[in-house]
Amino acid sequence: MRVELSDEARRYIGRFDELTGVSPRDCLVEGDRIVFLVPAGEMAAAIGQDGQTVQAVERELDASIELVADAETPEEFVASALAPAAVNAVTVSEQNDRIAYVEVADADRGVAIGGDGRNIETARTLAKRHHDIDDIQLT
Repeated sequence: MRVELSDEARRYIGRFDELTGVSPRDCLVEGDRIVFLVPAGEMAAAIGQDGQTVQAVERELDASIELVADAETPEEFVASALAPAAVNAVTVSEQNDRIAYVEVADADRGVAIGGDGRNIETARTLAKRHHDIDDIQLT
C-alpha cells in the first residue's frame, strides 16, 4: 500500500534520518506531536542510549516525538501502535470491514486511548495506511 506524505512530513522524515541514521517509513504530524513509524529492529537506534537520540530530535524539531515500531502482521502492528499499553491479544475480523479487536488490560485502557483519544486515533490512522485496517476496537 502506497502512503502519501505531505511535504512537511517528508521534511521531518529527512531530518529524523539525518539526526538518527534511521529512515522512518511514515510520519504523522499532529500539532505539537510528530509520530514516526520506525522500521522493525531499528527502534533502539532511533531512541539512543538513555533516550538521548530521540531527545535531540525533539529539541531540534521543537515537538514531542513518538515512535511506533513497524511490524509485518496486522496484529503485531496494532499492538505496536498502541504501545506502551499492555495488549493481550489482537484479532482482525474481515466480515464486512477490516476491524482489529484489541484486548487490553483494564489498567492500560486509558493509555491505549490517550488524552482526547489521541493514541487510538494515531493507531487507527497508521493501521489504515499500512495494513488496510478500517477500525480498531478495544475489548
